[in-house]
Amino acid sequence: MLTDNYLMLLNKLDPQQKPLWGKMTPRHMVEHLILAVQMSNGKLKLDCFNLPENIPTLKRFLMSSRPMPKLFVNPVIGKDLRPLEYSSLINAVEKLKKEIDDYLLFFENNPGANLVNVTFGELDEEEWNIFHKKHFTHHISQFGLL
Repeated sequence: MLTDNYLMLLNKLDPQQKPLWGKMTPRHMVEHLILAVQMSNGKLKLDCFNLPENIPTLKRFLMSSRPMPKLFVNPVIGKDLRPLEYSSLINAVEKLKKEIDDYLLFFENNPGANLVNVTFGELDEEEWNIFHKKHFTHHISQFGLL
């Protein structure tokens, strides 16, 4: 799932690095990943913004090898950057590591659990693993690290 390889790549980010697409800074991107992991470890509970009848099609996309679209605007986040919460990129990456550890612990303690993803609806552990791999790959590629 979320291996140390992703964290090693994130540790290579220069805080001033410009994205290949989009407007996130490295710290915005890591803070965005924190929120996604918090949805999957039970700390952030949000509703899915998609209609129930669209979920099967969306899950087929999730389970496919197709990458996430580059300029997707998540309606929950909107087109503007969120205010930064952490004092540095290093602190944000450390918080992300903690949230990943809590994610692993959550599913160890709650096998068979389903938690809501704002785009794809309820996901089980396998689906969350796939989502995170696709999502992290998307954002790490955004900064040319893959």
